[in-house]
Amino acid sequence: MTPADQLRTSPAATADRSIRPDVPAATDEVVQLLSDLIRINTSNPTHPERPAAEWVAARLDEVGIDSVILESEPGRASTIARISGSNPERKPLLIHGHLDVVPAEKSEWSLDPFAGEVKDDHVWGRGAVDMKDMDAMTLAVIRNWARTGVQPERDIVLAFVSDEEAGGAKGAHWLVDHHPDHFADCTEAISEVGGFSVTVGGDLRLYLIQTAEKGMGWLKLRAEGRPGHGSMVHDDNAVTALARAVTRIGEHEFPIHVTPTVREFLTTIADVTGLPIDPDNPGPALPRLGGMARMIGAALRNTANPTMLTAGYKANVIPSSAEATIDARFLPGYEQELFDTIDEIIASAATPGTAISREFLTRDIAVETDFDGPIVDAMAAALRAEDPSAITVPYLMSGGTDAKSFSQLGIRNFGFSPLLLPPELDFSSLFHGIDERVPVSALQFGVRVLDRFLRAC
Repeated sequence: MTPADQLRTSPAATADRSIRPDVPAATDEVVQLLSDLIRINTSNPTHPERPAAEWVAARLDEVGIDSVILESEPGRASTIARISGSNPERKPLLIHGHLDVVPAEKSEWSLDPFAGEVKDDHVWGRGAVDMKDMDAMTLAVIRNWARTGVQPERDIVLAFVSDEEAGGAKGAHWLVDHHPDHFADCTEAISEVGGFSVTVGGDLRLYLIQTAEKGMGWLKLRAEGRPGHGSMVHDDNAVTALARAVTRIGEHEFPIHVTPTVREFLTTIADVTGLPIDPDNPGPALPRLGGMARMIGAALRNTANPTMLTAGYKANVIPSSAEATIDARFLPGYEQELFDTIDEIIASAATPGTAISREFLTRDIAVETDFDGPIVDAMAAALRAEDPSAITVPYLMSGGTDAKSFSQLGIRNFGFSPLLLPPELDFSSLFHGIDERVPVSALQFGVRVLDRFLRAC
């Protein structure tokens, strides 16, 4: 018996359940689920995900859904479950969401980041948009199905995983390497950072479906030189050489490359807005795109941003070494260009008496899939059913998700965590930001869309 067979939930286990009048609708329950999940501090790496994984397993068990908790190391836990579909000929859909969050400093927030408070018709807290909102919406839909006897056509695999915020080595990557049987028969997956609305004027709303994301290379640069007294003339200073390299990397403008996803995105934007956007030369149009300009700009080229510097131990001592961290991101198909360019810059910054080396702290792939097929049609139909003016468009995300891991199993990955957002909300700034929050109405909209999509896909 395979792990998938062991986790398979019998349709009878849910269909025989009586429907009590006090059972909450999914749209009523999602807010409480999200608030409860936010209250479980899963800041990576100081607060392991095991309590959240157990909480998810308990919420599934309450409605008769079996699950298993898998740990890559003590405390770093993920919860896996499978819902049986009515058509065994259909390949399963994977829904994956991470349980960990980035840290939050309470003194910087308007409300306690781990209180899960509801205020001004928003749920506040770390993880409200990244990505405990999708975890809660998924649970709300699945729990309601179990209570009311709904069975999807295809199997649905649920994966609530650890460690995404640190690259997934102890979460999705580990699951793919050590427990692939849970996911190996899945052909498609949905997860975070897609399906949200962007208002581009009046009632014109685009819903961005993530079909691609940049690859990443977090680099450590190390410069070595001749140590000495800070009062002396010193040409072989490791700090100076490193600073020169870091400055040149940070100021370098990489060439524009328009990937298939970005080309379709730009073409759609031009069509629906009437803006004169040339997909082969989109730079001049960026200032006209308002809040989207920054996001689109990052999807047009490789980037490399210095983020950390370390050197020295005393004001009057020139150290023998200095280190820097670079956050480098590359477009699908342009990894080699990025690192060749960085190596050229490093070589140009060194002197005969200094040397600069680099090593990978984290390295992961870029992913991209086509914006087509029945699953994309089902996303568009579910969104239009709840928002008749919805226009779906693919986009490339500059960050990374666990799609990188699950794509290694041949799974097509989409960012589809549907939210209808107020035009004035600066949504992208809330990811890892202060006062992270999500509108209650957006959560309820997302539940309705997910319910429609999962029934039809």
